[in-house]
Amino acid sequence: MAWEGLNRRRFPRVKYPCLIKIREEGRPEEAILTHTENISVGGVAVIVKRAFELFAPISIEIDLMDGEEQISCRAKIVWVVRRKAVEAEKPSFYDLGIEFVDMVDEDRGRIARAVEHLVKGLQKAKIS
Repeated sequence: MAWEGLNRRRFPRVKYPCLIKIREEGRPEEAILTHTENISVGGVAVIVKRAFELFAPISIEIDLMDGEEQISCRAKIVWVVRRKAVEAEKPSFYDLGIEFVDMVDEDRGRIARAVEHLVKGLQKAKIS
């Protein structure tokens, strides 16, 4: 039986490359800056250069690139997948699934509007 956890989504996800800063609790001085692979009102997927522990508590800042303030909240790592190294000299990368923990409703609404806008745009493109 195959594990289907990555395909079971409570919220629609869309490709929306925005900037994200990740900090592990207990290591606030070590911020990782990357961009999202996809986003939903429940979380994001990102690619980073180092592994994180599963369910590790983190704090994140997301810049939706919409001219408004960054979104900040606590989150946790809900899945980690190591990518194959392309060359022996290059480091491996890791795909992370991040779930928002305590995001305020206003920020969740901003993400929901961005996702809805992109979903509608994709639907219109399919119809055309």
